[in-house]
Amino acid sequence: MASETIRGLERGLEVLDVLRSSPTSSLQDLHEATRIPKPSLLRILATLSKRGLVYRRLVDGRYRFSDFSGPTRKRDRYDRVAEAAGPVLDRLCQKVLWPSDLMVPAGNHMERRETSQSDSPFFPRRTRRNRVGQAVGWLLTGVGRAYLAFCSDRERDQILRRLRDSTKPEDQLARNPRRLDLILAETRKRGYAIRDPIFIGGSYGEPPRDDGLAAIALPLFGRHIYGSVNILWIRSAFTVEQFAAQHLVDLQQAAREIVTTLEQHKPNW
Repeated sequence: MASETIRGLERGLEVLDVLRSSPTSSLQDLHEATRIPKPSLLRILATLSKRGLVYRRLVDGRYRFSDFSGPTRKRDRYDRVAEAAGPVLDRLCQKVLWPSDLMVPAGNHMERRETSQSDSPFFPRRTRRNRVGQAVGWLLTGVGRAYLAFCSDRERDQILRRLRDSTKPEDQLARNPRRLDLILAETRKRGYAIRDPIFIGGSYGEPPRDDGLAAIALPLFGRHIYGSVNILWIRSAFTVEQFAAQHLVDLQQAAREIVTTLEQHKPNW
């Protein structure tokens, strides 16, 4: 006589199989793939999340198999950074009420891998562009300058060598090394990065678009530099100095927590 199976366990394993086979899945995707009712799926996902097997992204609410649950491929390393950052950025937004982005290197630009923009009560919908993969430049943004100021000389030289060949206006500073060195030295002395005064917002390689925002940014720096995190606010509400006086310590604590999580799990880098 065949042994009875445990239906709840079977369903949980079925969900894991779907998540392993797809980079990310919405609740609707999982429902269509498994035919499990959505209320049951939510309970299964909550249980799997509690066990560290599943991660739900802040940026779009999609689910993915946790990169901390087993070995990961090198090409997925920034997904691990996003997974470590997500819960921390969520708590940070709940505390300071302004949102944060996680940005990571992507060749000649940086790209967003996680954000808490949709959770901020102060953020107008017109400024929310909460999507994974949005590109921003290296040289005029706070997140780019935070990374460049604290990465190794070798990595900085590699990035700048690529940007010197660019014809994009936002990369022109790469051909003025003396001024750029002064900016990065000021960033290290200040302890955090800010946007260039001429940068008003917009994605890398696209026409500038005034988003009405300001930012302070820090590198995620430990045994390696993993990316940058910021806090964004409506620039008419506070000066940079006022905002940093209120919230820099919170951002520093968040950055340390993300790095600690990553280095406890010894990511392949």
